[in-house]
Amino acid sequence: MSAERNSRKIRIGLVVSDKMDKTVIVRVERQFAHPIYRKFIKRSERFKVHDETNDCHVGDTVRIMETKPLSREKRWRVVEVVARAK
Repeated sequence: MSAERNSRKIRIGLVVSDKMDKTVIVRVERQFAHPIYRKFIKRSERFKVHDETNDCHVGDTVRIMETKPLSREKRWRVVEVVARAK
């Protein structure tokens, strides 16, 4: 019997704040069609994300992954920096 983990959620978002120590706030946008009018709507969600090395800065695009609760509001961690801010 092999103990295999369930797949974890992965999102790509933009760092909007890096003022905390080892934590960044990442905004993840999603688009969906309105159920009646079929117009595309943008919605965004902000996640507190664990950044162990304090490597992320405002404007960076990052890939984040769901993880066990690290604090009261942190349930995500940075996997990689996809693109640096210009």
